[in-house]
Amino acid sequence: MEMKKLKYIVLGSFFALCGMTTSCDTLDIDNLESYDESMVWDDVNLVTAYVNNLYAECFGNWDAAADETSEQVAGIPWYLGTVTETGDSYKRWTYTEIRHINEAIQRLEQGTIDQETANGLLGQVYFMRAYMYYWMVCYHGGVPYIKVPQDRETDDLYVKRNSTAECFQFMIEDLDHAISLLPEKIESNSSDYGRIDQCFAKAWKAKTLLLKASPQFNPSNPYGNAYWQEAYEAAKEAYDFCVAQGVSLTPNYGDIWLSEGGPEVIFPVINSNPNKTSNWEYATRPCSVSRDKPYHGPTWEFVKMMPMLDGKLYDDPTGKYYVGDENDLLKSFWLNRDPRFDEVCLYNGKLYPVAGKPSNYRQYNALGLSSPDDQYGTNPAAHTNAVNNDIYTGLYMYKAADLSLVQESVMTYDIDYILMRFAELMFIYAEAANETGHSDVAVEMLKQIRQRAGIEAGADGLYGLKVANREEIRQAILDERNIELCFEGHRFWDLRRTRNMMHLNGWTKHGIEAIAINPDGTDMDLAEAKVKIDNNELTTGDFRYVIHQVPYTEAAEREFVIEESFYFFPIQKVNLDENPNLEQNNNWGGTFNPTME
Repeated sequence: MEMKKLKYIVLGSFFALCGMTTSCDTLDIDNLESYDESMVWDDVNLVTAYVNNLYAECFGNWDAAADETSEQVAGIPWYLGTVTETGDSYKRWTYTEIRHINEAIQRLEQGTIDQETANGLLGQVYFMRAYMYYWMVCYHGGVPYIKVPQDRETDDLYVKRNSTAECFQFMIEDLDHAISLLPEKIESNSSDYGRIDQCFAKAWKAKTLLLKASPQFNPSNPYGNAYWQEAYEAAKEAYDFCVAQGVSLTPNYGDIWLSEGGPEVIFPVINSNPNKTSNWEYATRPCSVSRDKPYHGPTWEFVKMMPMLDGKLYDDPTGKYYVGDENDLLKSFWLNRDPRFDEVCLYNGKLYPVAGKPSNYRQYNALGLSSPDDQYGTNPAAHTNAVNNDIYTGLYMYKAADLSLVQESVMTYDIDYILMRFAELMFIYAEAANETGHSDVAVEMLKQIRQRAGIEAGADGLYGLKVANREEIRQAILDERNIELCFEGHRFWDLRRTRNMMHLNGWTKHGIEAIAINPDGTDMDLAEAKVKIDNNELTTGDFRYVIHQVPYTEAAEREFVIEESFYFFPIQKVNLDENPNLEQNNNWGGTFNPTME
């Protein structure tokens, strides 16, 4: 890994006035508690530290559970009663962070530090305000767009919700202001790498306007509304600007994360052991080489959605690698697939060159044969069921795996989390282009992504894409996002934004059990198979596979319960009770229209 450039500094008790309680061990200051507020905002080091702390408040990190809300990985988060007015699930009300951001904006604009430094920091915090409001609006529609640090004693806290249109207007104003103050691009060899720059701000502006134009916010006119044009213009500007700054697709898909600071990164969240690490590695690895169980393995459904090497689905009879039905795929699910499959999924019998194991080590999960921590299935010959059938799928996330870490070190994982990368901007550009009469641009973006993936171009040069008309291109973009951005937390929000969310209602998930077989297809004696597995002799093809529902037991929640009302989540009742001027969303019995209509 490269040397990390930006440490997110945690502040001392002098920021208790803003509700922050941490320690500061990077600034050489004798007595922090003796510093009054004015001294903080007049000191460039303390002001910079304050803004650094906002990064930690605003931006997340690797999350193995991010896509359990979709078909991609195991987990049943949607069940009857998941979303209610009184509960806190799927609520986004981040006004504590907004107050910290507004405090920084006000103080920097009134402060005494040098103007160049102040402007650079202001550009970052204006972006942060738009970013935080993006997610509140995505969840709830229009919210109170507070632009000043409210004082509990002197300010009117009973603020009404701004209309959704006003919120989008204010977000774009904040982003435009940020862009005017930010550097064009911060290179990976800069000490400021990991800070916000114009590339990120322009790309996020395009993403914001894509949300504004989306079917989620325009249900009666999803693809004919005027907002698509401004989304296209912003996306084209962001794409052209990033290209001019040297942003591009990383040549090899697997290197996007492992070769940190690569050309595809638009904005990274910097991890640096021991100052900042992530749970990604120990939450995704097989248990036998980790410190925890992998609760969110890829599903059989995701395997089926992954294209073949020619870019077409396994059951497409026009495909070069047409398999047939699901049962036929089960026999050879690992063969002739989109090369990204091997970059993102670890499966039974696959070579797994993880530190601390022999060079020929293979990962197995067969019941009665593999490590007890990894076993999955119900093979009757084992005379017992695996203990983790409710959470395992027989597959593991392999994306961004750091195989250099031995088992004892998995909690030191510090590969940078890429919050936004060039491929996502290409999808944004493609989607907006397709809805504004630029289908050629949309198809070109998809072709470039599939070419980088290693998919065969085919005789027509379309890499297996079905893009004969606007509707097919629209679907192709959604499908390609599902594969390219898998496990990065996009899928549910993509389905919701495009009003395809109800596709998930009633969804069930499945895993695949591996049972060792002889060359003639009969089940291998377990004692014989155990010897072969201990010597890493059995490959993926030396097993037959059985599909099981996950969770396996009847007592567990076993299917998604999705409701139309989830297109806009409700304001939590505690917030309504605290502020009588807040209106509830009209899809939750209130009077507020959360759409753009």
